[in-house]
Amino acid sequence: QVQLVESGGGLVQAGGSLRLSCAASGTILRLNAMAWYRQAPGKQRELVATITSDGYTNYADSVKGRFTISRDNAKNTVYLQMNSLKPEDTAVYYCNALVVVTTTMTQQLYWGQGTQVTVSS
Repeated sequence: QVQLVESGGGLVQAGGSLRLSCAASGTILRLNAMAWYRQAPGKQRELVATITSDGYTNYADSVKGRFTISRDNAKNTVYLQMNSLKPEDTAVYYCNALVVVTTTMTQQLYWGQGTQVTVSS
């Protein structure tokens, strides 16, 4: 029904930048809150940043001042600009979205497949 596709991951040196994108498609009536999570090897998945449909944002303390979440509602896309990257930012990054779907007119949570970010020291 709804697909979230992430892109923009890769290998970067410490101090570098990457921009992740997550595009939503399918039976979407409305995209509500969207978020980025990450999961490092051997660790639990953790919240990185969230953004409401009105553009209000929230960040994990570990990324405040370095990462910026934004969205383009016309494109059903959320972004994560990551600056001053550190080796400890290495993880698989996932986006999710609360979506009101046209088929049932109910809100459901969808996840993307993840994109690898590797920061070398």
